[in-house]
Amino acid sequence: MKTELVTTLKRQATQILSDLHSSGEPVLITEHGKPSAYLVDVDSYEFMQSRMSVLEGISRGERAILENRTYTQSEAKGKMKKWLS
Repeated sequence: MKTELVTTLKRQATQILSDLHSSGEPVLITEHGKPSAYLVDVDSYEFMQSRMSVLEGISRGERAILENRTYTQSEAKGKMKKWLS
């Protein structure tokens, strides 16, 4: 992963963005020697958001199982009957 100073980003934003688009590699932006932000292309960001949404759904499902908040198929059909008709 490429690392850039925030001052370099300020001075060379166009070049850094061009490199980002051509390589697809995220850029770690640092301030005062410490990580401050990641710069990623739009497609990568949207893919990560989509993946995070799927993982959150899986997590909610696992939590429901652990908390015994599940239904049998027939119970679910009964509860969904008004929407399925």
